Amino acid sequence: MNFQQLFTFLEDLQRNNSKEWMDENRKRYHAVRDWYINWLEELDAQLVKIDDDYVSIEGRKAINRINNNLMFHPDKPVYKDHFGAGLDLNENGKQGDFYIHLGTEESFIAGGFYKPKKELLDSIRDAIDYNGEEFQKIIDTKSFRNTFELVDDGDSLKTAPKGFSKDHEHIDLLRLKTFAVQHVLTQKQVMQEDFMQHCIRVYKEMIPFRAYLNKAVTV
Repeated sequence: MNFQQLFTFLEDLQRNNSKEWMDENRKRYHAVRDWYINWLEELDAQLVKIDDDYVSIEGRKAINRINNNLMFHPDKPVYKDHFGAGLDLNENGKQGDFYIHLGTEESFIAGGFYKPKKELLDSIRDAIDYNGEEFQKIIDTKSFRNTFELVDDGDSLKTAPKGFSKDHEHIDLLRLKTFAVQHVLTQKQVMQEDFMQHCIRVYKEMIPFRAYLNKAVTV
C-alpha cells in the first residue's frame, strides 16, 4: 500500500460517491485507511522525539471520519473527498492542532486555531495586545513565510475588537478570527519517498507559531 493507492481510492470514491459503492468496496477502504493510520503512527513517533511538548495520539483517534455530516449539511456528498488527520491534540482542546489533509482536490498541512471559540480567541487577542511584536516576528521570519500562508477564513473584523483601539499597532492581527497557517502540497510531493521527512520539516517550522498560540490560550 502507498499514497498512490490512497489517492486512487479517493478518486474512485468521488466518481461513485454512494453508500452502495462504498459497501461493495468496504475491504478496499479499510485496507487504505489502516495503512494510512499506521503511517500516521510512524509520523507521531517521530514528532515525539523532536518536540518535548508534543502530545502523542493514536492514529485511529487522529484520523477523521470519511462520512460527511448530512444532518447539518444535507447537500453534501455522502463521503468526503479527502482523508484528514489531526495530530498533537490534548483533551481540553486548548492546543492548536497539526493537521494533514490529503484529497482529490487539494492537499495541505495546517496548524493553529481555526475559528476558535470566544474564550480562546479572547486569550489570543490578549496575548497579541501584550506582546504582539513576538508573534509578528515569528510570522515575518523568511523561512516561515516561504513555508506557509495564513489561512483566510474571510471573517475578519472590519473594525477593532471590543476593548481595543482601531489605532492599535497590531490591529491587523487583532481583527483576525482564525489564527492558522497552511502549507500546500501537491500529490507528487505526497507520493515522494521522503514525504514523512517533509512533514517533519514543516512541523519544525511551525513550532514557534503554535507554541505562541498554545501559551496564549493556557496562561
